[in-house]
Amino acid sequence: MIDVVVVSRKNEAQDICSYELVSVDGSPLPAFSAGAHIDVHLPDGLIRQYSLCNHPEERHRYLIGVLKDSASRGGSQRLHEQIHNGARLRISEPRNLFPLADEARRSILFAGGIGITPILSMAEHLAHTGADFDLHYCARSSERAAFVQRLKDSPFSERVFLHFDEQPHTALDAAKVLAAPEDNVHLYVCGPGGFMQHLLDSARAQGWREDRLHREYFAAAPVDNSQDGRFSVKVGSSGQVFEIPADKTVVQVLESHGIEIAVSCEQGICGTCLTRVLEGVPEHRDLFLTEDEQALNDQFTPCCSRSKTPLLVLDI
Repeated sequence: MIDVVVVSRKNEAQDICSYELVSVDGSPLPAFSAGAHIDVHLPDGLIRQYSLCNHPEERHRYLIGVLKDSASRGGSQRLHEQIHNGARLRISEPRNLFPLADEARRSILFAGGIGITPILSMAEHLAHTGADFDLHYCARSSERAAFVQRLKDSPFSERVFLHFDEQPHTALDAAKVLAAPEDNVHLYVCGPGGFMQHLLDSARAQGWREDRLHREYFAAAPVDNSQDGRFSVKVGSSGQVFEIPADKTVVQVLESHGIEIAVSCEQGICGTCLTRVLEGVPEHRDLFLTEDEQALNDQFTPCCSRSKTPLLVLDI
């Protein structure tokens, strides 16, 4: 864990604030790569993930952008309402679940709304290394688009294309941008679920290979739990068996019996709680594992996923 202090808080757009974090003792922060995120531990015990949006070579600070989301589970609202200049926070070391492909000959970056945060760091890195890329930033309006002036003032501004719903002439033509995929060109997309799905589906329709498509989700789509049933989990190390009712997650039940599994996002996005499955078939509800990884059925996310079989035996 790293103790940091907020040295700058800025309003970047409507309902979006940036927070500049430096270590309390002034020492350099751990290195990170473009696309990385940190866990932010809030004073009331909530843990939330935020992408780093500054240049990856900066070690004197971390910069995060936070959307105050009315549909959030409390983390973003607490940051906006309670965390100001001088506030101290605890954060994790950076982790990267959305890395750039080293072998890419060219990169096409797509950001929707607050999804600009990891994409901005990627653009900074690609520009610094002289790599070939374009950045397409979509938002409902210019007032809701963060870091626009930074993009316009950047040395790669000619590679940036802004698409705002309020300006129909700037609309993104995904099929045109993604037409005729070339070898070793990679696509990166981050933003609202519908926005991401549209771009990924458009790319697939144009013949893009799956291993050239990279995405990062900030929130899981709502899941219909009305048909959830009961199942049991067995702790492999002790043989204990616990019933998981329809209205509880595996993490919740195990925690109530003193068995803790590290969790963070609690939506199956971050992979913090990933647990090995020894027997049984999980019902995967995460956005962390790839479809091929899910098909192996040898691990699952107990924060949200359930079971297709009456019993799951877990490697804990």
